[in-house]
Amino acid sequence: MILFRYYMGHLEVNLLSDTHYADLMRRLEKSAASEAGFPQRLTILRKERSMTQQGLADTVGLGISQVKRYEAGTSQPTLDVIRNLAQALRVSADELLFGAGERGPDDELRLQFEAVSRFTTEEKHVVKSVLEGMILQHEARRWAER
Repeated sequence: MILFRYYMGHLEVNLLSDTHYADLMRRLEKSAASEAGFPQRLTILRKERSMTQQGLADTVGLGISQVKRYEAGTSQPTLDVIRNLAQALRVSADELLFGAGERGPDDELRLQFEAVSRFTTEEKHVVKSVLEGMILQHEARRWAER
């Protein structure tokens, strides 16, 4: 497979094996899924699992027309349906609903939160109290600035 890419005023040409091309396409789809809205993520995740709309509908207990509406963005699922869709697609509800960076700590705090996850229960309560205090202080300051 030949990959053409225009980069900083130059045309780059790369030869990719079928395996490398397939891997690149999977990574691009995964990246697109994380940056897309719910309808696009649902469609991408369903296709990654080689499921048809009918297959997903059957697994979740919906009509195919409802799955089509979710993927078109003309209808929003209930919480129960989101849970069932996430289970059928073997992802978390967060992964189905939110793109990368929309939930969870940003990269600057990720290592600290991973370290805190190894704390004892008592230490976690202390960290939680400190964070809640900081959040309240921040919100009060924002409210006062209005």
